[in-house]
Amino acid sequence: MVEERHIHLKDRKRIPLYHITTLIVGSGAAGLNCAEYVFRYLEERGTANPRDHVAIATNFLGGGTSNNSGSDKQTYYRLNVLGGTADCPLDFAKTLTAGGCMHGDLALIEGENSARSFYHLVENGVPFPHTPHGSFVGYKTDHDPRQRATSAGPWTSRFMYQKSLVQIQRYGIKIFHHLELISILTDGSGPKKKVIGAIFVDRSRREESHHGLTVIQCQNLVVATGGPGDMYEISVYPLGQMGSHGCLLEAGAVAHNLTESQFGLASVDPRWNVSGTYQQVIPRYFSTRPDGSDPQDFLNPYFPSMRLMATDIFLKGYQWPFDPDKLTEYRSSLVDILVHNEVFYRGRRVFMDFRENPRSGSGLREFSLEDLEPEARNYLVNSGALQDTPIRRLLKMNPLSIDLYTERGRDLFAEPLEVSVCSQHNNGGFRVGPWWESTIHNLFVIGELAGTHGVKRPGGSALNSGQVGALRAAEYIVFHCFADLLTERQFRYLAKDQIQVVFERIERFLHQGESAALGLQETKREIQHRMTEHASQIRRPDGVRQALSDATQMRKRIEQEGLRLEEKKDFLKAWQIYEMALTSEAYLTAIDAMIARGGGSRGSHLITDEKEGIRPHPMLGDEWNFLPENKDLRGEVLEVSWDGEAGQFVTSVTPVRAIPEEQYWFENTWEAYRSGRIYGELG
Repeated sequence: MVEERHIHLKDRKRIPLYHITTLIVGSGAAGLNCAEYVFRYLEERGTANPRDHVAIATNFLGGGTSNNSGSDKQTYYRLNVLGGTADCPLDFAKTLTAGGCMHGDLALIEGENSARSFYHLVENGVPFPHTPHGSFVGYKTDHDPRQRATSAGPWTSRFMYQKSLVQIQRYGIKIFHHLELISILTDGSGPKKKVIGAIFVDRSRREESHHGLTVIQCQNLVVATGGPGDMYEISVYPLGQMGSHGCLLEAGAVAHNLTESQFGLASVDPRWNVSGTYQQVIPRYFSTRPDGSDPQDFLNPYFPSMRLMATDIFLKGYQWPFDPDKLTEYRSSLVDILVHNEVFYRGRRVFMDFRENPRSGSGLREFSLEDLEPEARNYLVNSGALQDTPIRRLLKMNPLSIDLYTERGRDLFAEPLEVSVCSQHNNGGFRVGPWWESTIHNLFVIGELAGTHGVKRPGGSALNSGQVGALRAAEYIVFHCFADLLTERQFRYLAKDQIQVVFERIERFLHQGESAALGLQETKREIQHRMTEHASQIRRPDGVRQALSDATQMRKRIEQEGLRLEEKKDFLKAWQIYEMALTSEAYLTAIDAMIARGGGSRGSHLITDEKEGIRPHPMLGDEWNFLPENKDLRGEVLEVSWDGEAGQFVTSVTPVRAIPEEQYWFENTWEAYRSGRIYGELG
């Protein structure tokens, strides 16, 4: 049983203190899965009362991306396990690394453990469809050379979360509710730095004299709090989804690939990805003025034929993320650019209307299913989706995708759906090793926060990565679980000053909050607007440079002046906005450094150059000219770390690790496994 103790600060403030061997922060599909595995492995090793050695801390159970995000049929990308389809972990790893900037050993580990993780979800009860023979069918997704994708419907990750939560409850694993992670407690410095615990704010106790501060001593800390979606003005992440980037950066964890975010078309209200079937049924796109007047079929003038435009809309289904490689010569990402142009530069609203096929006009003839390119036409024929309107085709292919919007108050039979190009996923995050341990010992980072992906990833591979990372961290943790444990007395000695610093920082926020010039919401909106304007799918070098300068000045100003609070309990919002400012500075530092290195347009973003760039379309002006990718940089990873003494971010470059080619002999592997040497062989 996890018991509450207390630690006293200088002014006699009593801070609740708990001890747990392994603490997992975050309650999404990756975090819950890790808790499952830790419990099971402890039980298998014969550990007495395993539930006393693992716990979960969350600010809101079910509030994150796993339980609240998806698409038409949310994809889980895994090793192909269908019938006679040939596949192997090495080929899987080659696909993951094909876009560049991904370490080969991590890719191979994700491939080797893919089927194991997938079948764990199946046994948990996630309803992935299979044939009468028991084969789990697949389909093709973006950046996927094979049909490795599968789905349990629009709510795949929600099923993963729900089924894992059932196991957590069955095991009796302790869940700390209402806890917001604000600081990580460490011992040592440099390569020897290790985690000893974490500091939280208990949202339910913010107005008490200790400001809700709660300390948890732990031997192992697993952080699974997701991506920084709330940092963007136009985002499909759940509201408030921010991750723990600022906290980890301040602790000294090294981040990498922060340049590589992913952007795609999504509905604005509700926030939901409109990939897959939503595009494959080929709805009408149109834009209006802010008041809904002056509807225009804005795509039409940019295409030479209805056949090409309609096929491009279809292809957005599995070429869904914006991709500069699919932009010129009237390819599918031209749709994203034109939507962005309408929304961000013309100040209009864009809609997808499933009641109508694309309209003729601007020299384009009437829409016809017979006139589609073979790839689109054959797909619809094979799906039996030759109905006369997009909504009827959608009803045939994926009725659940209609129900999803109906449950959220949107009737696709009666009204169009407002959309934009939104921040959707961060392929970068924090550097981890083969067991998903960060650059700080005993600090593990899993899920989207880990950022194990490179420039491009197959759709749905993030879910596989999150499950594999959870498995790997749990296995390593349990083997080392009780090594070098601190006594409570040692912990108090090492942690007390760090806790005092955090308490005094909160006090300073409260004092400054009475008269600070910067308000909470306007500061947050400024950060979000800056990131969407300069760090999303369109990146203009001069704009990025100025945005970085502005972000740095804002972070310094918050440090010096604080933020104006409406209520005392808003100190937590001030803390979060400061962390958002710090995180945005880290991202812009990385983006500016990559532009300076000549990275060019890659992944899901364009780097513009009016004089030397490529014109994406004859009708677009010089401001849209973009630089091609510098593929020589695919062999390196750009890293970012916080220099606390200098008060600035620094960047460095590390070569991509190749896919391992070791050959293993069974008897030797068996001995290494039984002795536990496997947990040291990979670092």
